[in-house]
Amino acid sequence: MQYRTLGASGLQVSPICLGTMTFGTPVSEPDAIKLVHGAIDLGVNFIDTANSYEGYARIPGSPGGLGEQITGKAIGDKREKVILATKVGSPLGLGPMDKGLSATHVHRELDNSLRRLQTDYIDLYIIHWPDKLVPLETTLSAMEVAVRQGKIRHFGVSNHTAWQICRLLWLAEQQGGPKVIASQVPFSLLRRDFTNDLDFCRQFNVAVTPYQSLQGGLLAGKYRRDQKPPTGSRGADKPQWMWPMDDKLYDKLEAIETLANHTGVPVSQYVLAWTLAQPAMTSLVVGATRLEQIKNAMSAIDVTVPDEHFAKIDSVFPPPWQQGDPIRD
Repeated sequence: MQYRTLGASGLQVSPICLGTMTFGTPVSEPDAIKLVHGAIDLGVNFIDTANSYEGYARIPGSPGGLGEQITGKAIGDKREKVILATKVGSPLGLGPMDKGLSATHVHRELDNSLRRLQTDYIDLYIIHWPDKLVPLETTLSAMEVAVRQGKIRHFGVSNHTAWQICRLLWLAEQQGGPKVIASQVPFSLLRRDFTNDLDFCRQFNVAVTPYQSLQGGLLAGKYRRDQKPPTGSRGADKPQWMWPMDDKLYDKLEAIETLANHTGVPVSQYVLAWTLAQPAMTSLVVGATRLEQIKNAMSAIDVTVPDEHFAKIDSVFPPPWQQGDPIRD
């Protein structure tokens, strides 16, 4: 196992991070605990969760907490073997203070997360989404207090653009507060929106820990043209979370599978290896329902995408010429 440094933290993390969004449903608590233990035995030392996770039962405004609760039980006496990340900011109810990045919400939810995770500290506390109603200065001050209290070691962001990270880094210098050490964004061959942010993160030593690298299983080789989604897949169990599977999409999926076949590796490993080769990529958050999926992801660490394939991949999955996402700006 070749561990990677998580930004400026000095923490050494496995290139594959176990995601826990599916804990509860479809992964039951006993199976989730086995999955966590099996992943740790394979060398995975990085686990990602969030205070809003509760499996496929999640709907906007539901109370969350289940993912953290199960993760806390699973880690148990293995806590010191794990770099633990959780998040704050997503809605956890319908009240005006049940979401966001105000100091009140952050400190309350941090204490709730610590209780559910059965730990005294969180290695990486992540701002889940930008909050247009709360100044970045306010959120940074809340992170500074949490660091001084010893409740968190470092903090990161999720779904933030490079300019938002840049402002947080600048504010940290001005205020003497903690610096952002990691950025978690959706990133895959099918979703390269944040491509133009990666070099910024590399230059400023901000680790990128993307989610959806296999795009809900679309890039794992499990979906076939003119065939129903396989039993137990996200396409079968949670179709509303999937992209429209049309001929244009299948053209792309079949093209990347052809390239993977030329390399002699499964398409899922090929795709993950390509993702790990991108600038600033540190650890890929991979959700799983079975330990075999984690084993397969770990095998991608040893896969090398041939140099001549990168241009071919760009022709099939072109990167954006500019970043445009007004929802997050």
